[in-house]
Amino acid sequence: MLDEEKILANIQEDLWMMGILKTARALNLPDWWICAGFVRSKIWETLHGFNVRTEIEDVDVIYFDPSNLDEVKEKAYEEALKSYSPSTPWSVKNEARMHLRNNCEPYQSSTDAISKFPETVTALGVKLDSEDNLILTAPCGLQDIVNMIVRPTPFILENKNRAFIYEERVAKKNWKATWGQIEIKHITNKGDDFNGKI
Repeated sequence: MLDEEKILANIQEDLWMMGILKTARALNLPDWWICAGFVRSKIWETLHGFNVRTEIEDVDVIYFDPSNLDEVKEKAYEEALKSYSPSTPWSVKNEARMHLRNNCEPYQSSTDAISKFPETVTALGVKLDSEDNLILTAPCGLQDIVNMIVRPTPFILENKNRAFIYEERVAKKNWKATWGQIEIKHITNKGDDFNGKI
């Protein structure tokens, strides 16, 4: 069974991932993490016994800076990362402003924002400190990711409208086509008596 220590060891041994993490760290962003598919895919590759890296849509770098909510700043960081590693599909987002797009209360930190991602298996982040120590954040825990169970985060289950976001994403991502062993949990929704059950 994979645990946090083994997950971090697997990332540490992955030269590509470590290079990506060192590149992101060079920007010295406040409360930064690389999150979502970057971490999830590595764990599922390990659990599926894949020897070849699966393709990811983007490398999600997030940070938390309430002092500058201008999206232009995020694009400037993306361009800086592209100058270091042009072939990497960088995506940079300041989570201090993302609550506006997601129509919810302001996030308190990057980890708080991660806890509100649609799926528990996506609510993961990793970063390198100045001593090259890897740090993992998993505000919804590691149980679902290591058991390959896709389910909505508690934040999604609180609201009928957010449930639609989860179901739409699961359908669009079609993870089962690549990750045959995963189990996808669907939200039951019976009209107005939405109770956020799966």
